[in-house]
Amino acid sequence: MLIDFPNLEETITAHMRGGEKSIAMKAAGDALARVMAARLEPGASVGEHVHTDNCEVIFIVSGSGTVLDDGVLIPIAAGQATYCPKGHRHSLMNTGAEDLVFYAVVPQQ
Repeated sequence: MLIDFPNLEETITAHMRGGEKSIAMKAAGDALARVMAARLEPGASVGEHVHTDNCEVIFIVSGSGTVLDDGVLIPIAAGQATYCPKGHRHSLMNTGAEDLVFYAVVPQQ
């Protein structure tokens, strides 16, 4: 399956999972996995949440930020990735001066 992100509709979600500001996202997938291209403006975040039924991998394309990984704050930047296993908690915050652009993959388990 080809996912052509430039031609997908972008949705804006305010306070995703209780986070700050909003997230801009394009998403595709099926019952087995969801793949997203997303952007957080400076100061925006995805609120902390638990992956009870699945895991998530986030690949940072540009910008920088901070991941809250099971209560531990970890800086993250372009070229890095973070993995949240099933049963664990995480959050992503744009603590940088430019948009934090990333891809995320959430397989259903």
